[in-house]
Amino acid sequence: MAVNYVALAGALLGGLGLFLLAVGMMTDGLKQAAGKSLRDVLANWTRTPLRGVFSGFLMTAIVQSSSAVTVASIGFVNAGLLSMHRALGVIYGANVGTTITGWLVVLIGFKLNIEAFALPMIGIGMIARIVQREGRMAALGMALVGFGLFFVGIDILKNAFEGLVAAFDLTRITLQGPGQIALFLVIGFVMTILTQSSSASIALTITAAATGVVGIYAAAAMVIGANVGTTTTALLASIGATANAKRVALAQVLFNVGTAVVALLILPLLFLVVHALSRFLELEADPTVTLAMFHTVFNVLGVLLALPLTNILARYLEGRFIEREERTLQPQFLDKAIATTPVLAVNALVLELEALAERVRNLSHLCLYYGRAQPSEIAYELKHVLSLSAGISKFIVGLQKNALTEETSHQLDSLLRIDQYLLSTAHDADGIYHKLEQIAAQDLAYLQASLESYQAGVLAMLTMSPETDYEQSLVEIQALHDQVKASLVSAGALGRVEFDTMMTIIDMMAVALHVAQQWLKAMRNLRALSLATGTQTRLIPPLQAMAAEPEAEPAVASEAPLDAGQAPGAEVTTEAPPTPEAPRK
Repeated sequence: MAVNYVALAGALLGGLGLFLLAVGMMTDGLKQAAGKSLRDVLANWTRTPLRGVFSGFLMTAIVQSSSAVTVASIGFVNAGLLSMHRALGVIYGANVGTTITGWLVVLIGFKLNIEAFALPMIGIGMIARIVQREGRMAALGMALVGFGLFFVGIDILKNAFEGLVAAFDLTRITLQGPGQIALFLVIGFVMTILTQSSSASIALTITAAATGVVGIYAAAAMVIGANVGTTTTALLASIGATANAKRVALAQVLFNVGTAVVALLILPLLFLVVHALSRFLELEADPTVTLAMFHTVFNVLGVLLALPLTNILARYLEGRFIEREERTLQPQFLDKAIATTPVLAVNALVLELEALAERVRNLSHLCLYYGRAQPSEIAYELKHVLSLSAGISKFIVGLQKNALTEETSHQLDSLLRIDQYLLSTAHDADGIYHKLEQIAAQDLAYLQASLESYQAGVLAMLTMSPETDYEQSLVEIQALHDQVKASLVSAGALGRVEFDTMMTIIDMMAVALHVAQQWLKAMRNLRALSLATGTQTRLIPPLQAMAAEPEAEPAVASEAPLDAGQAPGAEVTTEAPPTPEAPRK
């Protein structure tokens, strides 16, 4: 009987394509359906590495993708929800969780009546998608369709492999030496890179073993190779990403490669354990069951070996990639990995905007205390702020193109407004500097105390703790603005100050008031989002270094603010303004 090789190749490619499509739909649908529940799980269920293992296992078992959970872990670390120490537990658990795919293939995939079980799942899932185009039901419908297609793909692959066995003599594919072990290890590794899914590689391997394409030891080597190959997804996601992303990716590489080396060294011993467990659990002596058990045993062994070393590994990773964090013209918490999970990207954006606010505050201090910084320092700080703001805005706009929940969409709108408030504050501060530059040569000694008092009031608002009543502070600054402006207008009317100089100072004071107003809006929204998302932030505490600067001047005697019609000369004591923080180069 002639073999239709074209049809055979088409069945293999089609089955693989359908399987990959199914895994992608399951992962995307379940991630969308989970929403912020994923964030809550990672924030609350990972207090210890052991609990992190359980969380990683649970999430991977649900979304059927250890790569997706690892990439999400990168986002959790960037978003401030996970420390490196806790993230390691999640990575360990994700590797154990990926073994569920093999058990699904073994216990359901080969025993399932596709027409009676999988096809109705696809139909029900599509009905859910039609009834509700967006939202949790639609996401669950997509996941259900993916789950049904998963088993359809397995059935097609099984039939295709059976045809492959009938067409070729594959009984010679066995493992007898280290060279052949290395060969099948590489095959498993390459399969995972090409499919970007260890679940797909392991399902293919188990299916091939079940139909006699490869022997049991060959399949075991391919499973180990697939486990190493899954690290490429995190490595690709970490290219050009943050230091935290690179640390998490390196952690997965170290864990998976270390586990693979141990498994290869004790391969015969592992199979003795597998056979003993199978007999103890009264599982049938089948190559597919043996492979699924092998995959589980060697991943659990890896976790048992890695857990005692977690503290050492976390310290090692935290000391890597420091240079990347020093390039502060780029966002520190945002990268393409976290963009795949918008609900977590919100946390990272809160942290990034806090970092931007610190830069804006530093720029404002340099600008309002004219003469304390060179124009080049002002230009550097402004360039830094503009670069960070542009990166944040671009990131938010990119997220808004995704399918978002109503809550996440509103949060992104608020984050974009905060960015614009801070950007406006930075431009205003730079404008103040240039206006002070215009009047630097003027003799304004009799107004100096009034102006410094007003500037100090504005800058004090930028260093307040989160618990401070910003609204009341703004009312006080407004009153101070009106008082100093009245004094200035009176001085202009009496001819003590030139008209152009008076107007420049009035404009400068109005811009400074706008700085306080924009800062108030930014901090109010930033604090609300920090509390709503559970993001751990400092929320711009007072600058401790400012009070410790050696250049800080002691209290001096100077003239009081001028009231309307009052002659200059009355002395009051005012506290010298704090010295600004030196700009970071």
